[in-house]
Amino acid sequence: MKELVEIIAKALVDYPDEVTVTEKAEGKNITIELHVSATDMGKVIGRQGKIAKAIRSVVKAASSKENKKVEVEII
Repeated sequence: MKELVEIIAKALVDYPDEVTVTEKAEGKNITIELHVSATDMGKVIGRQGKIAKAIRSVVKAASSKENKKVEVEII
């Protein structure tokens, strides 16, 4: 999941070198934290959060195969 979020985020931003993704696992729950440059924050979130919601939907669909709950936090 970490690689998926990283690929999507790097495709969206102007400064892909500043994208970092960390993954924290607690049992069946996984939290993925996405860190981007302050100038790229709007591009990752999108208008009314549409892009952030789309990223979360893609990750949720991919995680359903592994029977795990994945949460994406944009920091």
